[in-house]
Amino acid sequence: MTVWICKTCGAQHPPGDAPPPGCAICLDERQYVGASGQEWLARDSLRARHANDWRAVEPGLVGIGLVPAIAIGQRALLVQTPDGNVLWDCVPMLDETTAARLLALGGVTAMCFSHPHFYTGMVEWSEALGGVPIRLPEADLAHVMRPSPLIEPWSGDRLDILPGVTVHRLGGHFEGSSVLEWSAGADGRGALLVGDTIQVVPAAGWVSFMRSYPNLIPLPARTVQGIADRVADLTFDRIYGGWWDKVIASDAKAAVARSAARYIGALG
Repeated sequence: MTVWICKTCGAQHPPGDAPPPGCAICLDERQYVGASGQEWLARDSLRARHANDWRAVEPGLVGIGLVPAIAIGQRALLVQTPDGNVLWDCVPMLDETTAARLLALGGVTAMCFSHPHFYTGMVEWSEALGGVPIRLPEADLAHVMRPSPLIEPWSGDRLDILPGVTVHRLGGHFEGSSVLEWSAGADGRGALLVGDTIQVVPAAGWVSFMRSYPNLIPLPARTVQGIADRVADLTFDRIYGGWWDKVIASDAKAAVARSAARYIGALG
């Protein structure tokens, strides 16, 4: 049977002879169904035309994205540590070359995510890499489009994955929206991997926060202040967003604080 992938958001759905009637991720107000209606891609046909692009981002950090890009066009990040490797976020498809390369590096200890829009091909990746635990916040389990026994829910606001690698649930974009604090990043100054729980914007040194980015639905001031307060307690100097060019290389902690203050001020 065919594994169906939503063309708009990239979410994989359970195998079937025909595609599902719709994608619940895109029917949610944070995403959208395009003017031409729900469209689907078959995973096997995708493999014939696309591959995973592998780029060294900094020592101990590798980006993996799909080329040509589809759907939202994000890239995943592989955090490499002496105690194991963690995959942060995911992309809609895994090719054999990338799977072999990951296994040669020691495999993946756990998969963690910023939010449901980046769950995409997580089950395929986990299965291909030997059954990697998929760690998802309980708050967002309703947004899983392809269920799997490999999914291990977690609760609370903090999940310690490996020494120096911690996931923090901040909420906002989704109730379970999270960031990953990597202590060895940025030459030991610390890096924060944010997906679009915190969105790196085109203006250098600024970020933003939204319930929906494509539909321009803002977050309340109290929610943004809560995110800013939580981030103020973390240790980092660099931010990596969900796309190749979404990076604040230094002084990122100050960028979050001033951006939150500007956002809240604009709400009056």
